[in-house]
Amino acid sequence: MKIAKISIFSAVVAAALTACGGGGGSGGESSAPYEITLRADKTLLPVNTANVGPGQGVYAPYSTTLYVNSTTGGHAIPGGEDIFGCNVEGGLDTGSLYYLDGDDSHVVDVDDGNGGKVKVPKAYRSITLGANSGGNSFHFHAGDQAGNAKITCSVQDPRDKKTYSTSVNITVGAASGKAASVRTYGQSNRLGTQGNTSNLASSTVVDVQVLDDADQPLPNTTVQNVQVSLRSTTSAAPGARLMAGGKDGSTLWISTVGGIGKFTVSSGRSEGPLVVDVLADRSDNDVTNGIKDPIIGTFVIPVISRIAPVLEPLAITTTTITAATNGLPYSFVLGASGGEAPYTWSALSALPAGLSLSPSGVISGTPNVRTLGAVNFAVQVTDAAGNVSTANFTLTVSGTVVVDPLTIVGCSNDPNALCKIGEVEKGVVFGGYALTATGGPAAGTVVWTSTGIPSWLAITPSGIISATGTAPATCGNADFFVTATKGTVSTTSKLRIVVTGCP
Repeated sequence: MKIAKISIFSAVVAAALTACGGGGGSGGESSAPYEITLRADKTLLPVNTANVGPGQGVYAPYSTTLYVNSTTGGHAIPGGEDIFGCNVEGGLDTGSLYYLDGDDSHVVDVDDGNGGKVKVPKAYRSITLGANSGGNSFHFHAGDQAGNAKITCSVQDPRDKKTYSTSVNITVGAASGKAASVRTYGQSNRLGTQGNTSNLASSTVVDVQVLDDADQPLPNTTVQNVQVSLRSTTSAAPGARLMAGGKDGSTLWISTVGGIGKFTVSSGRSEGPLVVDVLADRSDNDVTNGIKDPIIGTFVIPVISRIAPVLEPLAITTTTITAATNGLPYSFVLGASGGEAPYTWSALSALPAGLSLSPSGVISGTPNVRTLGAVNFAVQVTDAAGNVSTANFTLTVSGTVVVDPLTIVGCSNDPNALCKIGEVEKGVVFGGYALTATGGPAAGTVVWTSTGIPSWLAITPSGIISATGTAPATCGNADFFVTATKGTVSTTSKLRIVVTGCP
């Protein structure tokens, strides 16, 4: 009878558990309201100034995955299509949404640059997602503008038609607010001289864009933060002037709004390239109190007196180039005539190290040559009609040769910093080690010497460390100094070989 009572009691308990939903399985439909969550793997992304495409994983630094989920009463909501709606609610300029799910409807064909097409993921402002186990995932990909993107996802409860939403903020980049580059954009690609007979415009508006280290526009300022000035050494400079804010002259200060400043350049009565030097001050974004850390840009526009009924032959008018000083900023403008303006310049061979030729014909930069003297190179100019002219030039670089520090490869230039180069078991002959060094004067070879080298080791002038006998029977560190000398430059490092094999 005792066993029977236990069996009856167990059956009652089992029935009660079944009625309560115990013992596993679903608890049935909940009457609780929907709840929605949204999270991102990364909420801080770098600015994508290189316009790298979206992706997933460690090799997609500009993308992040977002996860949206919804529950009711602690259980996943029913599955289906078009359950979630997500959109970029704010900061659309900073990035876009992507599916990255392999669906052909979520990709677009673009030109591959070789006459063919290639499929790339399609960018969206808003997307719709189905639900599986109460959730789904999608992606946000950063653009080339810093800022904050607010992404909002919503779900509607089909029982009462109420909509529930949640958001997540993603920061793209971090603007430094310090000038790092200056770019110029003219509304016209050529000017006519004052009083020209071809009715060519003699002035044009120029936009100056000042960007920071992250390639973002500088913040608005209450001071004048850009200086523009006509370069007086060009043939078109006489009579030309700059205008902005009711003022005119050969030099003006202007302010930027959203990183953009504007001025007008007006030609004189002479033909040739008209050059405007544009400067910002990285130190304090203010040019009115002196320019301490200049960031330099150049605007070049050709000035012509007429459009010839029959095009005159395109020709490079520059015959010689002024010399440069090694390590000092340099700028020189090439000139051309004839053909159909505007002109586009390119280098056909290498310029001195540190210098480059812009499409507008400006050779600029800071020469950084290892051998002083004359450097020969060729340039090409192309006009708007596709005509081409070439010329050879010689640019002489004088001054002092820039010498890179002499460095022992794999070691620090700090003589007190240890540089371990190998191990050897006690009583065994060390296998050898070849030292190398980089930098120093362009001419000459590296000569090696040592101080305190153990008696069972030797070093050659060419930097080969070899054994003169077996390693000692005691374990420990064999430390010594080596010095590399090239010409008048030398460097010293502290080396270590560890003797091992002791119990």
